[in-house]
Amino acid sequence: MAKLFGFSIEDSGEESKSVVSPVPPAQEDGNDHYITSGFFGSYVDIEGTYKNEVELIRRYREMALHPEVDSAIEDIVNEAIVSDLNDSPVEIELSNLNASEGIKKILRDEFKNIKDLLDFDKKSHEIYFNCYVDFILYYQKVIDLKKPEDGIKELRYIDAAKMKFVRHSKKQAKDLGVQARVKELTSQDMAFPEIEEYFVYTPKANYPTGNPAAAGDQKGVKFSKDSITYCTSGLVDRNKGSTLSYLHKSIKALNQLRMIEDSLVIYRLSRAPERRIFYIDVGNLPKVKAEQYLRDVMSRYRNKLVYNANTGEIRDDKKMMSMMEDFWLPRREGGRGTEITTLTGGQNLGGLTDVEYFKKNLYKALNVPISRIEGDGGFNLGRSSEILRDELKFSKFVGRLRKRFSVMFLDMLKTQLLLKNVVTPEDWETMSEHIQFDFLYDNHFSELKEAELMENRINLATLAEPYVGKYFSQDYVRRKIIRQTDADILEEDAKIEQEIKDGIIVDPLEAAMAVDGMQPGMPQEGAVSSGPALGQTVVEPDTEKQGKTTEAPEGGEI
Repeated sequence: MAKLFGFSIEDSGEESKSVVSPVPPAQEDGNDHYITSGFFGSYVDIEGTYKNEVELIRRYREMALHPEVDSAIEDIVNEAIVSDLNDSPVEIELSNLNASEGIKKILRDEFKNIKDLLDFDKKSHEIYFNCYVDFILYYQKVIDLKKPEDGIKELRYIDAAKMKFVRHSKKQAKDLGVQARVKELTSQDMAFPEIEEYFVYTPKANYPTGNPAAAGDQKGVKFSKDSITYCTSGLVDRNKGSTLSYLHKSIKALNQLRMIEDSLVIYRLSRAPERRIFYIDVGNLPKVKAEQYLRDVMSRYRNKLVYNANTGEIRDDKKMMSMMEDFWLPRREGGRGTEITTLTGGQNLGGLTDVEYFKKNLYKALNVPISRIEGDGGFNLGRSSEILRDELKFSKFVGRLRKRFSVMFLDMLKTQLLLKNVVTPEDWETMSEHIQFDFLYDNHFSELKEAELMENRINLATLAEPYVGKYFSQDYVRRKIIRQTDADILEEDAKIEQEIKDGIIVDPLEAAMAVDGMQPGMPQEGAVSSGPALGQTVVEPDTEKQGKTTEAPEGGEI
C-alpha cells in the first residue's frame, strides 16, 4: 500500500502558499479530518455495539428486501428515473452556459459517451437503486495510461461495501502541552497539516464484527482520488462523521412493524379457535386410576382430523398434540358429574389499528406519501387544490436526490474534458456552475399546479385588458398579473419582434387594421382609443399639453 493505483490530474496553476488555514476543507461525504486505523471507519452506536459502514450497508440491503420498504424504494426510483421508449432518462442542459456552440457540442458528445460507458439508458434504474440503498456509489474511471488523451475507456462499478474514502494528515502533530500548543497556533511560521486523500479498495471486506484487527490478512489497494467517481446521499451524521442512507430513519419503524405483525400472527393462531373443557367424573378412584380413566376417555372421544396439503387427504391423527386442543379435567364424586363447556375464541381479532399506525409511521420515515403505497384512492388529475401537500413535498424530495445524483455526471465529465485537453481546471470551475442535467419528469402534480396558475394569470390579464391605459399600465399587467421578471420581459419582447420579422406570427396592429380595411399607419375614423392593447408599447401622455385648452377664435366656431 505504498503506491497509489490509478491516475492523478495535476493542475498547472500554483496555489498561493500565503493563503493557509488550520481547518481542512469540508467534504460532502461527511467524513471529517481523521486518521484512520483500518480500511473502514467505525463507530460505537447507542447500544454499545461496534459497527462500521459495511454493517450499515448490509442492514440497508436487508431492509430493501422487505415488501413495504421495497415498494417505497421502487416508487422513489421510478419517480427520479423515468424510463421512456424513445427518450433518454437524463440530458445535459447548457442554456445557461456562456460558451461557444462548438464547446457546447463537445460537452453534449462527451456526456453521451459517458452515458454509453455506463449503459445508462438501459441500466439507469439499477444504478439509481443501488445508489439510494447503499447511500454511496463508486465507479472506477479506467483509462489508457499510455494514451490518457483518449479519455475514459471504461467505467467499472465497485461495490460500496468494498471501498472506503480515507482522509488523514501526512505529518502528525507533535504531542505538545497546552501552553506550547497555544503558542504554536499563534505563531506566524506554523506548519499547517497537509491532508492526504485516497480510496482503499478491499476485495474481501467480509469481517462481520467491524473490528479492523479482525480483518487479519486483509489486503487493500490504494486508489488515487481522481481515478474514482463517487456520489453520496447527502444525509450526514455529524456526531459520528459518517454518511447515512435515507433508509436509516426507517430502521426503528421497520423493526416495530415486524414485531407487531409477528405477535399478531402468534396471538391469532393461539386465540382464534374455540376450545372445549371436558369435566370427567372419576368418582372415588385413586389418583393413578383416575388419570388412567381420563386418558381412556380422551382417546375414546377425541377426534383429531389432520389435513394434508400435499396430497389433499384428511386423516385421523391421535398421536399428535398441540396447544390448541381441548382441555380434559377430572372431577371428584359429589360434584356436578360429567360436564362439557366451551371456551370462546379470541375477541376483537379484526382490529388492525396498531398495525396501521406502525405502517403509516414506516411510510413517513421512508419519505413516501401514504396515499401512494396504500392505494386507497385513485390518481386524481383534478385541480391543484385537490393535490395533497405530501405530493408536493415528495416532488421536492425527489428533486434533491436528482441534484445529488448529478454530482457523478459532473465528475465523470470533468475527467473526460481534462484528459482530452478540451478545458483547463480553471475553466471547468467556472463552467461547472452553469452545467445542469435535465431529467425526464413524470410527476403530473407540479405540472398541473403550474398550468392552473398560468390559466388564472391569463384570465386575470384578459379581464384587465380593457382597463390597460386607463387604470393599469402594460408594465403593471406583465409584472403583477402575469408575474414576468425583467429578464422574462426582455427575452419575450425580443422573441416576439424576431418572430414578426420572420413572418412566424402576424403583427397584431397590422392584423386589426387589415380587418377594418385600413392601411398601416392610418388613423381609424370614429375610433375611441381605450389604451394600447396587451403586448404593445405604452406611450406616456404629455401632461403639459393636457393642461391646455383650445379657445374658439373670434367670429365663429372651429
